[in-house]
Amino acid sequence: MRRVAVLAAALLSASLTSCSLFFFDKNLPEPKELVPVKPTIAGRVVWTSSTAEVEFPLSVAVNGSTFTVGASDGSVMALDAAKGRELWRAEAQSALSAGVGSDGKFAAVVTREGQIVVFEGGRERWRQPAGTRVITSPLVAGERVFVVGLDRSVTAYDALNGARLWSVQRPGDPLTLAQAGVAMAFKDTLLVSQGARLASLDPSNGALRWEVALATPRGANEIERLADLVGPAVRVGDVVCARAYQSSVGCVNAETGQLLWTKNFGGRGGLAADERYVYAADAADRITAWKADTGEVAWTSDAYLYRQLTTPFSLGPVLVVGDFEGQLHFVSADRGVAQLSLPTDGAPMAAAPVVSGTTVLIVTRDGGLFALRPE
Repeated sequence: MRRVAVLAAALLSASLTSCSLFFFDKNLPEPKELVPVKPTIAGRVVWTSSTAEVEFPLSVAVNGSTFTVGASDGSVMALDAAKGRELWRAEAQSALSAGVGSDGKFAAVVTREGQIVVFEGGRERWRQPAGTRVITSPLVAGERVFVVGLDRSVTAYDALNGARLWSVQRPGDPLTLAQAGVAMAFKDTLLVSQGARLASLDPSNGALRWEVALATPRGANEIERLADLVGPAVRVGDVVCARAYQSSVGCVNAETGQLLWTKNFGGRGGLAADERYVYAADAADRITAWKADTGEVAWTSDAYLYRQLTTPFSLGPVLVVGDFEGQLHFVSADRGVAQLSLPTDGAPMAAAPVVSGTTVLIVTRDGGLFALRPE
């Protein structure tokens, strides 16, 4: 019983750490005051919309010219990226813990009661119990829905009818991080986080193809040893890069499973990457760019210290990141120099910026949807 109590307290602590990504943390040092930016690029809000509040680790699905967004109350909607026109809206009829995953035809979310709900064109197609707590957004690919549980289980369902196709659970530490992990497609392979390891699974049966550790957990207790991979991971060609919670950043050749490089680096959010650089913010919100091929540091910026930054997003020559006041910052990808700052509704951002074509979508915790277009 004492062991159970210790683990329960540890899990609560990890959950609170996860929540700090979406709620302002008053225990952090004073956020650095923003310096007025003389714009060197142009940008404007091209449309706005709204949904209900977002209080869970949201992933916005992008499929061609469509954004699919969920809200805490269980509402899900698809929007035309160019003009913000609502394409369809649906209700999961329960608060969400994870979502949205979509392949453009099917959209999947998970409720706090552990129900996987799949929609097609705004109509509920099916729902099934997940059997475990889920925080990572489902992956929808190849007419299958892949769900990664907080217990590190991976389960595949038929996207057409919800039939359970296979399920695997890898052995691991008893304590897991209550934060969204990695679930992504790479060619004909399913890539998922398994603690500090990135694992490649056969999507047809769940068989392990390869796995590689991006961090070596260290610490005096189980909380300090938490080094689970956190999402989103990023892919550029055959290379996939991910962050191990408060431990490191690393890149893997996803074709062969070869570890290319890792760097010790604290922090808890996902990464951005392009053909030249990999980007991430540390626990103090200092942004670092590493050369993608070697892992050598290219530049760092402390312009946004303790501003509780979102996962950054690479938009060609510009890196985009949001902060707790709803400010969206555009910095040069090659040097990290501020180029433009745009306000939203003043609320913290609930998800990493995403892009369709040249339209960047921002979702705030208050449910504000802001589509911006740099020029």
